[in-house]
Amino acid sequence: MYTSSKPYFYGTGRRKKSVARVRIVPGTGVITINKKNIDEYFGLETLKLIVNQPFAATATEGKFDIIAIVNGGGLSGQAGAIRHGLARALVAADENYKPALKAAGFLTRDPRMKERKKYGLKGARRAPQFSKR
Repeated sequence: MYTSSKPYFYGTGRRKKSVARVRIVPGTGVITINKKNIDEYFGLETLKLIVNQPFAATATEGKFDIIAIVNGGGLSGQAGAIRHGLARALVAADENYKPALKAAGFLTRDPRMKERKKYGLKGARRAPQFSKR
């Protein structure tokens, strides 16, 4: 884990199978994910936009550096997990951000998960092909 002498705020975010441990430090807006720059980690601009949404909602772009450790799931789920953790960390930093983040839905854990496969079926809901004879 990263060590820092500066005071920091912490938030854990989850989405699908991804878990993100997000630490925010007052700084210039540098985003580090798994020891890589955000541009190296996420290729798509939409994923970078998802990560930055809590800053846009609270008008705090460039005020905090993000250090995120994320594992599990795919890139889209990881971006959602970082957004969730970042929103929680911002609330820990300042309670006044809570109404804006809650209204935008960034503090709500997205409950949608992969459905488990059931016995007698080929997938979660996919039944075997029907044949009369």
